[in-house]
Amino acid sequence: MHRFVTYMACLVLAWSTLQAQDIHFSQIDVNPVLLNPAYSGFFDGQGRFGLTYRNQWATVSTPFQTMTATAEIALKRRRYQQDGLSLGLMAFTDRAGSLNYGSTAANAILSYYKALAVGVILSGAIEGGIGYTGFDPSHAVMTDPDETFPTHSTQYPLLGAGLALFIQPNDDFYLKIGASGRNLNQPNISFFENESLYLARHYNLYVRAEYRAWSNVALMPLALLQIQDNNTEAIMGADAKWFLSEGMNDITTFSAGAHYRMLDALYLNATLERNAWLVNLCYDINLSKLTPASYTVGAIELTAIYRLNKQQKLRPKAMPCPII
Repeated sequence: MHRFVTYMACLVLAWSTLQAQDIHFSQIDVNPVLLNPAYSGFFDGQGRFGLTYRNQWATVSTPFQTMTATAEIALKRRRYQQDGLSLGLMAFTDRAGSLNYGSTAANAILSYYKALAVGVILSGAIEGGIGYTGFDPSHAVMTDPDETFPTHSTQYPLLGAGLALFIQPNDDFYLKIGASGRNLNQPNISFFENESLYLARHYNLYVRAEYRAWSNVALMPLALLQIQDNNTEAIMGADAKWFLSEGMNDITTFSAGAHYRMLDALYLNATLERNAWLVNLCYDINLSKLTPASYTVGAIELTAIYRLNKQQKLRPKAMPCPII
């Protein structure tokens, strides 16, 4: 009977692994490399560094906690930004429950961008790394203290790729379109040697526009579609950006918006950007079937970005280009 309890626990954990999704954030493009590796080349200056923390469902159970760190550096850029290479690194850890069940992974990203025409830039990227999934068996309460779990962790390779297109016909409008795929190799994440449980491929398609509608205000609609196995996520929303300062040595903007994740949540976010720094706060209002237990509390996220670059000298009312 004791051994049955042990193996049933393992089977439950294996099923959880089978149903597990990739790390998930409500912020979509605050740190865009989390969405699409091709955005690793879309930044000013010589580097961009980011940290993101997410705490989800704290009112339901032991909260899901996700932390990521990213670093991107420009390897080479030709004069007049005709093309260039960049290298990115992304690492995350994600934990939940009393057994600290979750995943840890680290990916390296190599991206290349090329100007196709004035104001039109195409970027492509590949990424590869290693992932780890497991739990802490020391926190398990067993009927028989002499019983042990046969295995409690697994490691696997990761492979992904992405494309992104940036179009800016004038200083008052730009459009970003991106598509990416992760877990393209469908790694086996089973805890058992003789079984195969594959991490499903994860695809997304993303569109973001920015239009300088008034002297100091821009409108920023977006749409995102993500598909992983039988799970589909669709997001639509918009932000408004206020240009508080556009001096030669001082660029300050404030953005705020609302986005709806279909049949799941409404989330609100606010972003303050000042010169090389960007800070974003995002809050989920849960609207799913879990609402009676969550009391509408979904998740809270905090992101900080630092860009290693010389301050741009922008013309009044000009919109910053993501590369130049």
